Amino acid sequence: MLQYIIKVILSALIIVAVSEIGKRSSLFGALVAALPLTSLLAIVWMRLEKVGTDQIARLSGSIFWLVIPSLLFFILFPFLLNRGMAFWFSFAIAAVSTTAAYLLMSRILTAAGIQL
Repeated sequence: MLQYIIKVILSALIIVAVSEIGKRSSLFGALVAALPLTSLLAIVWMRLEKVGTDQIARLSGSIFWLVIPSLLFFILFPFLLNRGMAFWFSFAIAAVSTTAAYLLMSRILTAAGIQL
């Protein structure tokens, strides 16, 4: 139970840190947010929990493939905002588009014989 509490607290601290740093400097906030902290933490937690290296390797490979469609959000969202679209509308369009990109990437990878 203590391990779960530590995971939650650490994860929350990272999210708060990114938002607070982002208020002061978009560059440094983006730098912290762009670090694969969530992925690194998940991999470390899995290792500490004695998860096999094959599962950790699969997770790492899947993360790689799914980072590619996630970039669509970070292209589309600021593009829409800079064109005067409302925040929540832009957010929704970018999120739905990214979800569609995830589904498309999943189908492409499946067709190529790559298992996520």
